[in-house]
Amino acid sequence: MSNPWLEALDQANHHLQNQGLIRQLKLRSSPNGPFVDMNGSRLLSFSSNDYLGLSNHSALKQAMAEGADMYGTGSGASALISGHSTAHQLLEDKLAQTQSQHIPNVATCFINTGFMANMAMITALASLGNISIYSDALNHASIIDGIRMAKAQAQAQVFVYPHSDIEALQALLILDSCPYKLIITDSVFSMDGDFAPIQQLVKMAEQHQALLYLDDAHGFGIFGKNGYGCLEYFDIYSPNIIYMGTLGKAVGVSGAFIAAQKCWLEWLIQKSRPVIYSTSPSPAIAHTVLKSIALIQSEEGFKKRAHLFDLIAYWNQRSNFTRWHVLPSSSAIQALIIGTNNAAMEIAKSLNNLNIWVPAIRPPTVPEHTARLRITFNADHSFAHIDLLIEALSKIESNLG
Repeated sequence: MSNPWLEALDQANHHLQNQGLIRQLKLRSSPNGPFVDMNGSRLLSFSSNDYLGLSNHSALKQAMAEGADMYGTGSGASALISGHSTAHQLLEDKLAQTQSQHIPNVATCFINTGFMANMAMITALASLGNISIYSDALNHASIIDGIRMAKAQAQAQVFVYPHSDIEALQALLILDSCPYKLIITDSVFSMDGDFAPIQQLVKMAEQHQALLYLDDAHGFGIFGKNGYGCLEYFDIYSPNIIYMGTLGKAVGVSGAFIAAQKCWLEWLIQKSRPVIYSTSPSPAIAHTVLKSIALIQSEEGFKKRAHLFDLIAYWNQRSNFTRWHVLPSSSAIQALIIGTNNAAMEIAKSLNNLNIWVPAIRPPTVPEHTARLRITFNADHSFAHIDLLIEALSKIESNLG
């Protein structure tokens, strides 16, 4: 007897296979680093968002054990049920300090993941009424899903404007009579590595009495004199900003935080289902993040960021290919546009055969016909590592004829 569920699953998998869109997990048995043990092989890795190389830092491993000893490993329940851990409060106070020069009367909330943080804040804002949401066309999936939930729960109007197109956004805002306007953008876009026009967006938000929601997942820890992210980097101050930073990328641990005027954080506790109904992050993780922030602020953190930017400049000066389009950026994310899904997969496989790991990124993560290699650098890479990558890519290109 046939099973309609299994038949549908088989057809769907077959369709993905034909489109070159099947995803497969690869087993990594080592910590993050320039070299990783992947599926039994030792590979030079350009795949991690651990931009400062902190995820295997001895001080953070020690802090994790110390935090577990002080606070235990789990939170027990949501903070509203089992209490708000001292570890969480200490971290939130420190995170608020990182944004205090950029947002007035700032407070923060530590949340399990960046994906959850975006869902939490966007839906909490949408609960206030019939709002209009303006989203950059290349925003991250977590923003998109947060907007979808806001639209489903609160009938929010949604406008997607062309990537970083200020004029198109301005035209939409002028025509909108809704009093509640929310502009949402990544600060550093996760697949192209470019900056949003943040300074112009802040001015536009203030002009139209809109809120600007800024997802700085790939900026916090890297940009700015102290590594406090894109608001510090661009020297921005505005009461109209709601800021999200992640703690599992450059910070090297786990979690995320929302920073905004205190009134918005209080509203988050009232209306955000991911905050109200999810078990709080481990207090040991909060304690470890606190140590990581101290490292980022230190001379060691400054040197790591300086070396990372030197690596980025080195790649941008030397990467030059005939068949593929290099998409240079000033961030740690460097895209090499290949085109078709199967071609991107084949080049990633060829690199793997040369003991180099670079992931192939395909639609729907990126637009159709822009399948690519997403190359990411971290502060533990050397210039010699980049030379190896460029030599390998040049060899593959030459073999293609």
